[in-house]
Amino acid sequence: MNLDKVISGFFIILAMTLNFGFFYGDMHTIESHSKYELFAAIIVNLIATILKLGDKTQVGSVLLATSLVADIQLIAAATVWTIAVYGSGMNSEIMAVIVSLSGGALLANLTSVALYVGDTLKSKR
Repeated sequence: MNLDKVISGFFIILAMTLNFGFFYGDMHTIESHSKYELFAAIIVNLIATILKLGDKTQVGSVLLATSLVADIQLIAAATVWTIAVYGSGMNSEIMAVIVSLSGGALLANLTSVALYVGDTLKSKR
């Protein structure tokens, strides 16, 4: 068993599940989405990105790209949330934007997990 692959896979899948946990719920309801879960999703996504930096393969490059996309989407969602809270005030339209950005990050995380599983299945034992 390769401990590096276990740790990397753990953070890749945890990033996806945390992102899904934030994304799931009524898009316009503010109470359905926790700011702490968004924060946890950002931190775990950043950890997953850091773990992907050392991989020099073609699949590793694509995995890094998907992780960077997820990071940018989640950081943008947190930025919109922060500006809304300290600026104009939070409403259902702004929450829809935040959840949509999180949905883009979720799609990038799903792509990353699919690539990771595919790479694992094709690797020799």
